[in-house]
Parts: sequence; structure tokens; C-alpha cells
Amino acid sequence: MVSGQSFSRWDRQPLVRRMAGCNPMAGNPLKTKADLQAAMTSFYAPLVPWYSPGNARLRLSAGSAHYDDDAAEMEAFIRPLWGIVPLVAGGFDFEDGWRFVEGFSHGMDVNHEEFWGEPADFDQRLVETAGIALALLVAPEDFWRPMSEPAKDKAERWLLKINERDVPDNNWLFFRVLVNLGLRNVGRQWSEDAVRAALDRIETYYLGDGYYRDGKWGHRDYYLPMALHFYGLMVAKYAGDIFPDHAGRYRERARAFAGDFQHWFADDGSAVPYGRSLTYRFAEGAFWAACAFADEEVLPWSRIKGLLLRHLRWWSEMPIADRDGVMTIGYAYPNLLMSESYNAPGSPYWALKTFLVLALDEDHPFWAAEEEPPEALPGGRVFSPAAGFILRRGPGDAVMLTGGQDGREHRAHDAKYARFAYSSAFGFSVKCDVTLPDHPDRSAVDCGLSISRDGLNYIPRAVITEEGVDRGMVWGAWQPDDRLRIDSWLDFAGEGWHIRLHRIRTEDRLFVSESGFAVDRTGERDPAFAGGLSASAGQASIATPTHTSALADLSGAREGEIIRAAPNTNIRFPRTLYPRLFGELPAGEHFIATAAFGATRHLKTLPPVDVPEMVRAFCAENGVTV
Repeated sequence: MVSGQSFSRWDRQPLVRRMAGCNPMAGNPLKTKADLQAAMTSFYAPLVPWYSPGNARLRLSAGSAHYDDDAAEMEAFIRPLWGIVPLVAGGFDFEDGWRFVEGFSHGMDVNHEEFWGEPADFDQRLVETAGIALALLVAPEDFWRPMSEPAKDKAERWLLKINERDVPDNNWLFFRVLVNLGLRNVGRQWSEDAVRAALDRIETYYLGDGYYRDGKWGHRDYYLPMALHFYGLMVAKYAGDIFPDHAGRYRERARAFAGDFQHWFADDGSAVPYGRSLTYRFAEGAFWAACAFADEEVLPWSRIKGLLLRHLRWWSEMPIADRDGVMTIGYAYPNLLMSESYNAPGSPYWALKTFLVLALDEDHPFWAAEEEPPEALPGGRVFSPAAGFILRRGPGDAVMLTGGQDGREHRAHDAKYARFAYSSAFGFSVKCDVTLPDHPDRSAVDCGLSISRDGLNYIPRAVITEEGVDRGMVWGAWQPDDRLRIDSWLDFAGEGWHIRLHRIRTEDRLFVSESGFAVDRTGERDPAFAGGLSASAGQASIATPTHTSALADLSGAREGEIIRAAPNTNIRFPRTLYPRLFGELPAGEHFIATAAFGATRHLKTLPPVDVPEMVRAFCAENGVTV
């Protein structure tokens, strides 16, 4: 076994907890630099048997992504460097550095049998150049200097291809920036013009208040902190002399963003799962590592340290690795249903970006600070108009309300971008089959909306055509065709509650299904479990020993139901239940109001719904009293 935690695979704990013992961080207190160094070596150790003879490739599984196997094996070789390079730069005696020197020399040598291949336009190889750039910027003495001069010449030629190839108009432009800065750092040819053009284009993504959209597609998700801010802070650290204006802006924007971003993390260290690429797992916390690495005290050092280390400790208890300690594709457990088309077996190792703090000296303010306790974290409603989010941290949970985004190019985009609320405690669910009336379990539309015209075929709220802020609430419009439009407004409404308001304009009879947070149903064979389930006209609720989820119809008499979701649809829990309200509407215009509740404890009696005055007034304008 990889970790230092002993366990029996046949003990009586739930399976998820039993398999968490395979996590390379299991049992590690994750409090000191030495603890994180030990964790990083534990992530590396299970990979060693799977390196190719020439050490330029890593083959971890038979699974595939949309790109070729050569690129996937390069990716698996490169991504561990996001933790290994800082480990080495921070003074750890890493004995296998030679493996990566050899891998660089062979992978970028067109005449070697392990050559990675020439990068083409929009090629995955261009993504992985960023990991090589990290080595050239952060630890060149260990990963570049030992290469032979002919190998360096071949590497330079290969890396410069990134200036000739087209890349997507999004965070990929930073890969071009980092590669050129890395080559500059080791005294090789680079293009200031290419870097400046990329930085200038990235400027157009900025929305204000510390928020970016990720290129022309406009996503605001974890690519904002773990990519756009992360790489921008690296530029600030390594290129402030030649791009001082950009460097200054990246630092200022990180400070502006940090105040909101801290609310994405619950007091137990978990973060709100939202959007694509969640298999990168604790890369959710990489922003805090990048701030420390750039010596940018965006929040007090004690708070930054607490946010980052609690996040790692939460992940240390999740079964994110297979039996041999190799990371799997999934979120809180192995789960291909939620993966992206670009998730190859080595993809999850981008999580190691959060280990960037290992490059810091022991006396750096980050390591020297005393970790702030979670009780000191700020709470309350946080409104982020630039991004279209309303955030709130409560006991054991962090929740994001959003009007939605257009995420159509990603798998399960309806679940990742078009649900109403995203919670660190409840996660979200992705469908495993078509949506049919007799199988709502397979659609697994938790915390969302789905509709049908014939009562047979259902479609979930998906491509959001317009979104933003309206009347102080987040708002989004869903218009699947010219016969239907549903506008939805959301805001918090007291402890554990949020309100959803829907204006439905339909030219056809409509069957409407609306749902609440999904709840772990482990332990449902206990006779007491059924006592926490309740469904009737206008309401549905679930109260387990650890969670409570409920829905209330504030504007009509939709029927309440409890849905037993198909297994492995929720990204947090393999087996779940969720409440839903179901009803039928005639053609015309309708205004309906729903209250949704979630808490990380068992509640027999729910707290009152505290409807904000602006919400109450808006409902009254539309003939609904709440």
C-alpha cells in the first residue's frame, strides 16, 4: 500500500472510506512543508513502474481521450512535474530527477523512438509544454542544465513550435507565454512579440473585480483561479522586468479576486464543485499556492495557509486513487460519467499544481504563519456581479447560486453549468441515460429543472442563452426553441434556503420537474432511514443522519416525490436520493416560485424561509404571494 495509513479492505466502514486508504495523502496530517513533501513523494512512487524505457512516457491505463496515445503518454509524463519541480526547487533531495532530464531529451528528439511527435494546431502537446516551462522557470539547474547541448537544441526547436501553431482563444495563450519565458530564463531563443500579443489578448478576457472569462466562450469556473490567475501570477514573478504593467495588473486582480474566492471553500476544506475539469480535484486550491509563490499576500498569510492546507486535508480523505495509489478520473471517487473528452489517464495529476508552495523556503511567510482556524473565516452573502454568482458559506457547506452559463462543448454541460445551486457538501449529478418519465433516476437532474411536452421525453435546463444579474438576483434564460422560454432568478432566503423564481412562456402544454440537492443514501437499509423521507403535495424532504434536503412549492400545488438516483451519477456520493416537485402547465405564461433547502445535519424541523423584500416584491408583481 502506498500511504502510511493501515486499514483492512474488509472492515465494516462504508466502501468509500475503506478505499480512501489508497489515497497517497491518507493519514498525512498535511500541516508542514515536510508533510507536503512526503505527500508529493507518495503521489510519485506509484508511477515509477509505469515509465517507458526511455523515461519520456508514462502509461497508466487503457482509457483514452480525444487526442492520440502519444500525446496522452506525454501528458502523463509531464503533469507530475507540477508537484515534482516545486519539490526539487524547495530543497528536497529527489533522487529521480535524472528520469525527467532523460525524458525531456528523448521526448523532444525527432530521431528517438519515444519522440512525442510534432505539435499541430490546437494540439494537446501544446498544453503540456507548460509543465516543461515550469521546470525551466523554477528549477532549471536540475531539469535543464544537465541536458546535453544537442538535446537542448532539439528541445528549443520543439518548444518554439508553440509560436507557430494556432491555439484556442482562451487560457491556452498562457502556455505560449510560459514557454517563451522559460526559454528566456535559460538563455535560449524566445519571442517577446509572441508573449506580448498573447498577454494583450488575455487582457480582453478581464471582466472586472478580479474575474475573467476564459476566452471567447466566456466560462467563469475553476479555470479562473487555477489557470488565468495562476499563470498570471507566474508571469508577475518571472517577467515583471519586461512586462511590468501586466505583472502589476495580475497582482492587483489576484488581490481583488481572493476576497470572493475564499467563500468557495467550506470550513471543512471542501470546495464548491462547479464546471468542467473537476477531475483535477485539489487544483481547486491552486490559486492560494500561486499567491504564496508570487509573494502576494492577497489575504493574511494565516488565512491563505488555512484555506490551502484544509483543502488538501479534505481531499486526503477521499478515495481518489486506485488500489496501487495511481489517481483515477473522477471527483470524490472514480467516475467516468463526469469526465471530459480530454481526460486521459494522466489528466488528474494537474491537481499537483497546488503543491507549488513546496518551492518556498521554510522561513517564507506562508510556512512561518500559524494556520488560521476555520471559525475565523468570513460568512454571509457575497454577491459577484461580474461573474454572475451569489455565494454563501454556512456550517459544513459552501454554496454558489448562478443563472447558468453556456457550456455546450463539454460533456454533461447541463449538470456542470446550468443547475441552480452548486454545493461543496452535496455536489451535483450527471445523467447516465436518456430522460424518461419512468426513469427519472437515470436523468439525475438534481438541483435543476427539466421539461417535457409529451410527458415521455424530458430535456434538462441546458444551454443558457442569456445570463447575468437582474433585480439584485442572479438570472438566466433558457430557450431550447422558439416555442419555449424559461427565465429563472435566484437568491438566498435564510439559513440553508435559497429561492428560485421561474417565468415560463410556453406555446405548448408542459410537464415540469424541479429538484433539490442530492443526499448520500448510504445506510438506507437502516429502518430509521425511511423515517426521514417525506413527500406530498407541494413539498418533498429528505433527512438522513448527516444531511437534510428539501423543496417547497411556494406558488402552486406541484406533487412532491423522492427520487432514488441511479448509482455513480452524483460526483460526491456513489448512491443518492433527491427531492423533486412535479407538475403540468397549460400553454401560456406562468410564474412559479420554489424554496430549496440544504444542510449538513439531520433536521426534523426546517428553519423558516426568510424571503428578501426584493424577491417578495418581484413575486407580487407577477401575482404570486410568498
